[in-house]
Amino acid sequence: QVQLVESGGGLVQPGGSLRLSCAASRSIFSLNVMAWYRQAPGKQREWVATFTSGGTTNYADSAKGRFTISGDNAKNTVYLQMNSLKPEDTAVYYCRTINGNRIYWGQGTQVTVSS
Repeated sequence: QVQLVESGGGLVQPGGSLRLSCAASRSIFSLNVMAWYRQAPGKQREWVATFTSGGTTNYADSAKGRFTISGDNAKNTVYLQMNSLKPEDTAVYYCRTINGNRIYWGQGTQVTVSS
């Protein structure tokens, strides 16, 4: 079993920044791969970024150059630093990992970008 708890969402103006956190119930390096997804109203959930235990990161085109994913194993936490936020970034952001053959999701944190 793995528990994931997201935090850090909120209301921000266009051009602003937020840092999301995903606290895991075990070492993030033991989980090998952790990712952020998001789901906007009326849309399917989409992948945003991935962080591996080897330090590799990957980003969706919509996140490249603006978002940075990172991990702190001492805190069992993965972060998503989001800069230059746009209204189209408004969504519920979810943390995801896979352990064994099971997928785990957090409960999500709401990000709203609006003036």
